[in-house]
Amino acid sequence: MFDEPETDVAAARDEDDLGPVDALIAERDQWKDRALRAIAEAENTKKRAETSNNDARAYAIQKFARDLLGVADNLERAIHAAPKDAEGAAAGLVSGLELTQKALLQAFEGNNLRRVAPEPGETFDPHLHQAMMEQPSETVQGGKVLQTLQAGYELFGRTVRPAMVVVAAKGSGAAAGNAAYAAAEAAPGGAFDGKA
Repeated sequence: MFDEPETDVAAARDEDDLGPVDALIAERDQWKDRALRAIAEAENTKKRAETSNNDARAYAIQKFARDLLGVADNLERAIHAAPKDAEGAAAGLVSGLELTQKALLQAFEGNNLRRVAPEPGETFDPHLHQAMMEQPSETVQGGKVLQTLQAGYELFGRTVRPAMVVVAAKGSGAAAGNAAYAAAEAAPGGAFDGKA
């Protein structure tokens, strides 16, 4: 009968012998990939837990801080209402209020609770400020803070309470005021006394 050449038979036998080895290598690679993915997922979970714990620690005082803000506001109102030219016991009371406010604000700063009280002319930031009203102004440009009604506070960059502010109306500012007067002067029949 026909005899197959020995080289073809040997190659076929080697191929049959390597089939299970290739399957084992593929299975090994599959398990290795799964193990690497599991390790990466465990590390990601650990990092998320650390971040969550750090945030919880950092913002744990947020409710307590919010409760103390009322005390800080009342202390500030008392200082503003106190007589400036007080003498004797009243002067001691006023200086005591001021020292207490200073100590309270230092305690806030020490715990990263920062006071937000924008000055007139600062840019309005909706993340830190709450516009309570809008008023025309000749000194402050439109869209900028005109006056702070109540200071706000932020804790680690997160707003605990926004500062309540008055914002200059659109078209406000010295240049806008002068332009309005120039337009009124140029209008027919307008009697504008620019020297008054």
